[in-house]
Amino acid sequence: MSQTTILTREPVVNKSRAITANRLIAHGPNVAAVVDTLNSLADVWPSHHPVFLCLGRLVPTPELMNWQAPPNAMVEIPVQALAHPQTQALLPQLQEAGISTCLTWYTPGTALPASADWRFVLMDARKAAAPGDAPGLSLAWGLADVPAFRAAVSAGYDGASGWFFLHGNPPPKELSPAHAQIVRLLNLVRNNADIKDIEAVLKQDVALSYKLLRYINSAGFGLMCEIQSFRHAVSILGYDNLNKWLSLLLVTASRDPGAPAMMQTAIARGRFMEEVGGGFFDKSERDNLFITGAFSLLNVLLGTSMQAVLDEMNLPATVTEALLYEQGEFAPFLKLSRLCESFDGAALLKAAEELHLSPEQLNRSHVQALSFADSLQG
Repeated sequence: MSQTTILTREPVVNKSRAITANRLIAHGPNVAAVVDTLNSLADVWPSHHPVFLCLGRLVPTPELMNWQAPPNAMVEIPVQALAHPQTQALLPQLQEAGISTCLTWYTPGTALPASADWRFVLMDARKAAAPGDAPGLSLAWGLADVPAFRAAVSAGYDGASGWFFLHGNPPPKELSPAHAQIVRLLNLVRNNADIKDIEAVLKQDVALSYKLLRYINSAGFGLMCEIQSFRHAVSILGYDNLNKWLSLLLVTASRDPGAPAMMQTAIARGRFMEEVGGGFFDKSERDNLFITGAFSLLNVLLGTSMQAVLDEMNLPATVTEALLYEQGEFAPFLKLSRLCESFDGAALLKAAEELHLSPEQLNRSHVQALSFADSLQG
């Protein structure tokens, strides 16, 4: 059965802006089509954090029970659907199957069925400035930026869902010494410097060395043996592969407590571009696709301008054109990765069709990317 459902996503964070869950929004013609798509993605489903399933404008019905829901899945039930007979029939079935639920679009004072148990309550903070009597952990939605998030937490919200953390961050400044060190390391690898020179830089920061080896040995890399040292990594992987993983290291170098959500977003963009765009370019370009997506938030992560960061690196023109000007061969794939973060399923589908990508290819690449980025979270 050909898929007609498109998935977009957003992260869920706690008061400290650390990832709590991932939210998948299904844009489908009916529940049966959504279930078909979800079942086809079981092998790449993110497993590190809970995953909220939002059915968009669809009414949750018992057809949803045909989904082989993973243990970490949570179904969203909109307040507006609580009176619908089909949703009323679904709720006890979800409870019996042990599938958690999240109440969405709740406003304080709304009457609720006594038998329901809500782990999370998603509320439009533009309509409810404070969570009030929310019957579960309250999540603010619709926040414009970081200051709005701080205000929501001060008002009593337990966290938030959305992309607010990409906006309202401090103004750009110079690259910090710690980040400059990783850029130096990255340039040495890109220029095929002697291993001893690269090791000398790594030895100056043991934490970075540990983090690099942790990423290389992660399940996402799929190695058959454990890498014990940087020299071992070069002998097994070669410089080209290490270039990608040092790029990942730069993306995750921020010590800002609010950085994890941005890091996950950047890594997911990179992996998505690598997966969905790999068939359009030579194999040698896959790492550059990853780097383009991963670096797309580097200015926000490192608190500096994109131009300032890229001026320090010797990156291919295809990467810099996409990052600085949204032009060149990689730009359509970067646009596609950003559309995965929107609520506009139609725009995402249109952009995919322009690249002759099927919904199946798009969804699989998207969920694979999220699963990979999720697996790297602490």
